[in-house]
Amino acid sequence: MKSLLYAVVALASSVSALAPSFAVADTTYPDKPIRLVVPFAPGGGADYSARRFAQPLSDALKQSIIIDNVPGAGGSMGANKVAKAAPDGYTLLYTTPGQQMTAPYLIENLPYDAFKDLRAVSQLTAGTNVLVVNKDFPAQSVQELIDYAKKNPGKVNFASSGIGSTSHLAGELFKKMAGIDIVHVPYRGSALAAADVIGGRIEISIDTLSVYQSHIQSGAVRALGVSTLEPNPIIPDVPPIAKTLDGFEASPVNYISAPGNTPEPIIRKLSEVIIAVASDPTLRETFASTGSKLAGNTPEQMEALVRSEQKRWKEVIDSAGIGVASAK
Repeated sequence: MKSLLYAVVALASSVSALAPSFAVADTTYPDKPIRLVVPFAPGGGADYSARRFAQPLSDALKQSIIIDNVPGAGGSMGANKVAKAAPDGYTLLYTTPGQQMTAPYLIENLPYDAFKDLRAVSQLTAGTNVLVVNKDFPAQSVQELIDYAKKNPGKVNFASSGIGSTSHLAGELFKKMAGIDIVHVPYRGSALAAADVIGGRIEISIDTLSVYQSHIQSGAVRALGVSTLEPNPIIPDVPPIAKTLDGFEASPVNYISAPGNTPEPIIRKLSEVIIAVASDPTLRETFASTGSKLAGNTPEQMEALVRSEQKRWKEVIDSAGIGVASAK
């Protein structure tokens, strides 16, 4: 009986010791500035979105959000910095599809475990890719493009912002689902790829709407389809590619992730605040003007989306035979 009493007292003491730490994490976090790592150079789409979101998030959390650009190896250098950071909620990652969804299948020596070292917190945006052709290309629709490519195997080129990029994988998915032979031409960034599509040196590209929006409006390129299942309000007359290729979807998802062992109360608080911020009408309108939709969700929902996208893009990468690269 005495030993049982000691065991009960010990257990109660353990619970008491743990309880304050959870309470503190839940009620006082954050009590200092938060570093938001953007795994790309300043000036790009991810950097723009991160900075746009950082201020209202800072206001909601009542702490400064410091943007830390850590480019390199398709975003894996920045992801590694967060994965190896203290799991206290003060170092977060502005995550794009590359760091968790595709990097495990494209980079052979990732310095972090994409399945364990990062914890999904909440989605921020769902972007829109757009399929464009140069203005002299004969196809006026997705179906006409497919028909042309089938009659001219290996003679149609598609530009991307680089091997393994979302624009590359969107093109490979299109190629696979359409059953056509088109040739991938990688560039060092979307701007260079767009320049050659506009200049008529490359026939097609599937990249973010923000890259091609002004060129569509000026007539420098022609938009044939969007990668989302619904039309985008910016270009409402451009139909989803899925109208022709049933089920086609290649919409880049951006979200916040934290080091893998970050305490649950911190993850919950961040998720709740992000969902609240993402529901702000003014901020939604700001992102909508660039073709993106704000979409906060729970950690469980975001984690499920990550796993689903990992499976989907692995199949595309394997089917396309895209070789793995080194992270160094």
